[in-house]
Amino acid sequence: MTQQNSSSHPSIIIIGTGFGGLGMAIQLKKAGFEHVTLLEKDNRVGGTWRDNTYPGAACDVQSHFYSYSFEPKHDWSRKFGLQHELLGYMEHCVEKYGLRKQIHFNCEVAEAIFDDARNLWTLRLTDGETLEARVLITATGQLNQPAWPRIEGMDDFEGAGFHSARWDHNYDLKDKRVAVIGTGASAIQFVPEIAGKVKSLALFQRSAAWVLPKPDRPFKRWEQTLFKTIPAWDRLYRYLIYWKNESRGLAFTGFSRLLNIFARQAKNEARKHVTDPEKLAHIIPDYQIGCKRILISNDWYPAINRTNLDLVTDPIEKIDHTGVQTQSGKHYAVDAIIFGTGFRASEFLSPIRVTGRGGITLNEAWQDGAVAFKGITVSGFPNLFMLYGPNTNLAHNSILYMLESQFNYVLGCLKVLQKYPGAAMDVRKDRMKRYSNVIQEGLEGSVWSSGCDSWYLDANGKNTLNWPGFTFSYRFSTRHVDTTDYQLLDPAG
Repeated sequence: MTQQNSSSHPSIIIIGTGFGGLGMAIQLKKAGFEHVTLLEKDNRVGGTWRDNTYPGAACDVQSHFYSYSFEPKHDWSRKFGLQHELLGYMEHCVEKYGLRKQIHFNCEVAEAIFDDARNLWTLRLTDGETLEARVLITATGQLNQPAWPRIEGMDDFEGAGFHSARWDHNYDLKDKRVAVIGTGASAIQFVPEIAGKVKSLALFQRSAAWVLPKPDRPFKRWEQTLFKTIPAWDRLYRYLIYWKNESRGLAFTGFSRLLNIFARQAKNEARKHVTDPEKLAHIIPDYQIGCKRILISNDWYPAINRTNLDLVTDPIEKIDHTGVQTQSGKHYAVDAIIFGTGFRASEFLSPIRVTGRGGITLNEAWQDGAVAFKGITVSGFPNLFMLYGPNTNLAHNSILYMLESQFNYVLGCLKVLQKYPGAAMDVRKDRMKRYSNVIQEGLEGSVWSSGCDSWYLDANGKNTLNWPGFTFSYRFSTRHVDTTDYQLLDPAG
């Protein structure tokens, strides 16, 4: 299948139908771009909110700000959106904006190759089908490839085993002996949900997490009515959330001492709920708060305090056919092992093989770490635009705000391409390098460089994920496209 193309409206393929892919498609439609196809590897939209269906799955950004600015939802059930509500919101957007016909489900991309002679991207799907388009937009996210630990004997285990992002809802955990490996953002949510159902829970912790109370509650009916009947109030409420969240950026980027206030709060919460001295000693982190992702929960510490939960900090030696053995030699016999070990966040676009100009692959271009101009374009890969790319992740505000900034920038690039039919935009290498240096310099003074081992760092220890400043500064930098940052390439053929 080959994409149709016109000189004024280049053909576009978007990979992924999470918040990035759907939002980009909606903005393209509003701007009059007709030849747009979305490729989805699964059988429904939703991205991370389709994949993560574990008990207790919810957002840690307020509902009204974890939604598109152009599509407000007034009837959120809670201050922080639940997984099924977020997924339903996205499906609502698909129907309202008529995207269903543009989405090709069960289409997993194996390879994308740029044809220098024709300035076209050729995509090969895992089933062998090929597609072509002038423009390729990737919206695969950073939390789509589960990270599995490397533990000896994992394949020998005879009980149930699954990753939290691939939850086995057919397996009944009631009265089972369960091991949970990992105490990150997912475990913080699902452990309290299952702790009261299982017979015993062995929670294997490599390092503790800083956990703050979650200011969550159900919205009252009158509040929902107020949001609906007075749009200005809905907008004001969203505006207030933005600035409340944005103010925390100060603590992460340049005034990390401010985070000590939150550290004291987290310690007080732990002491209030965890009465076991041994557990309390291990549940409070020994690293600077903010160096790893700060988590929010109201039921994590009460769950830790349960008598049927065993907090294990002794490193895992191996897994055998009946359970987990630690380095001290203690063996935990279990019926099921749940891996709450996060995602391969720094492996952008994995496992798609992307080849640009001169046959250079993205992995080769990124051998020293992922880098992209404004987190969107990569030198040597013309007409490739990444959403939620390198150094656009946040620790203090909503990624949807960053995505909407990127939508605007990509649209600006496409308008440039409309003026030069058949051309391709390739960001200049010196501009990308200069931009990357500024980003890395900004990260040097941040709390994320305070010495802990976090998922923000790639295999080389480089922070390729986080944005080192305020989100309004990113929006300002993506308002307009400066064509001097790019080379415009004519087809070679």
